[in-house]
Amino acid sequence: MSTDTLTTEFCLRLSRAWATLSRRLDSALGSHHGISFSDYQLLLQLQRAPGGRLRRVDLAEQLGLTASGVTRSLLPLEKIGLVTRQSDPRDARVGYALITPAGDELVTNATVVVDNVSRMALGGPARDQIEASSGLLAQLIGK
Repeated sequence: MSTDTLTTEFCLRLSRAWATLSRRLDSALGSHHGISFSDYQLLLQLQRAPGGRLRRVDLAEQLGLTASGVTRSLLPLEKIGLVTRQSDPRDARVGYALITPAGDELVTNATVVVDNVSRMALGGPARDQIEASSGLLAQLIGK
């Protein structure tokens, strides 16, 4: 099998694996915490950010979404009190997303579910396998 075919096959399997894992995570998070995996990722980025806040454009970049996509994703989370908006007093064009204490608590609890689903999905690969695969994924996203 040629290298091109191997890399294509890897990407196809990666796509299918992502779809499978995403469905499992959505199901588990939805039934335990009432959020999707996309919601979890957004909340986790905010939780990890200094002061629990990020500019919406920075959040979009970190999640691989458009700014309008992030705005649409934030709306339901705002309605249920997990995030709030904050404007920049010096520049009205700049908007921040800020995780609330309820959002912070939810993402901390939801991380246990994500960890469990991830562990069950991967089984027990060796640390060097995970590191090598993680390196390939980092290369794909340019980091």
